Amino acid sequence: MRLSADLRAARISARSSSMSDESRHERELGGQLLASVSRSFYLTLKALPAGLREPLSLAYLLARTADTLADTVTVPAATRLECLRLYESCAQGAASASESGELSARIAREFAPLQSDAAERRLMERFAGALAWLGIMRPGPLRAIRGVLHHIIHGQMLDIERFPADGRLRSLPDAAALEEYTWLVAGCVGEFWTDMCATESPGALEADMSLDEMRKWGASFGKGLQLVNILRDVGEDLRDGRCYLPGVLKDGSADVAALRAAWDHWAGICEKHLESGLPYLRHVADGKLRYATALPLLLAARTLAKMRAASWDEVLRGVKVSRLDVAMILAEAAVSCRQPDKLERLYRKLGAV
Repeated sequence: MRLSADLRAARISARSSSMSDESRHERELGGQLLASVSRSFYLTLKALPAGLREPLSLAYLLARTADTLADTVTVPAATRLECLRLYESCAQGAASASESGELSARIAREFAPLQSDAAERRLMERFAGALAWLGIMRPGPLRAIRGVLHHIIHGQMLDIERFPADGRLRSLPDAAALEEYTWLVAGCVGEFWTDMCATESPGALEADMSLDEMRKWGASFGKGLQLVNILRDVGEDLRDGRCYLPGVLKDGSADVAALRAAWDHWAGICEKHLESGLPYLRHVADGKLRYATALPLLLAARTLAKMRAASWDEVLRGVKVSRLDVAMILAEAAVSCRQPDKLERLYRKLGAV
């Protein structure tokens, strides 16, 4: 009996010692920190199947770090661009350990204290931990995360170059620039999401559906989500000296009539992009994944509808979905996502102005 007990203890010890470093990093970074910085998107990450939750959570934290570096406008544009270039090098595995350590220290020293949001400050302080987590990621997810992060960082650097926060109001030059930006920071995420589902969760997508078609729908869906953010934040962005909607400036100021017309135009394009989420969801075979993927679509549809129903002054102040609305959407989605037809009806209902 004693030998048997010792063997059992040894086996337990072996299982404990073999617990992956990935799981340790997920516990340290993928819990409260992830929840505090991702807010509503945490609902999606939390609902994912286990095999997808870890790499997609890490990808979100890394992308959010790039976004925070780019958006810390009290840091000079040249410094932000330099740090993003170094970040890209670290993420791609091209930087030395000392270079990664220096960047981590610099972010903690020059960016973290400037964050008014406590969660964003912790995100900056834990940059080294996120890089360490990336460094021990499995080869497949590692390649995918590095690929999508390359595009996201490029998009953030373009953002800084176009909007240097020098006191002047600027807008994007044309529709092509806005389409490029939405793909770089969100459309590519839809493609990445699709690739991860196909490779890391076999059977999650319908086997007879073209992966290329799913990637196309995913990219369009992602662009729609980003356009919702742009339309929602138009007032705040104007106050910060930037406007993502092209063709709205006159003599260095936003022309109100042109701005409202552009907002309406891009709201229509946003809706068309969001519609791509519907055929995408029809071909998601895994129930948990369908639910997780549906949540941002349903929240975006409700947000767009509320903005369209609001006055222009309310739009400029910022329109948000209430916590009660979020709770209602979560509950209805849990039932509707079992059948694609019901899910589409819920989407239509939430999107009705």
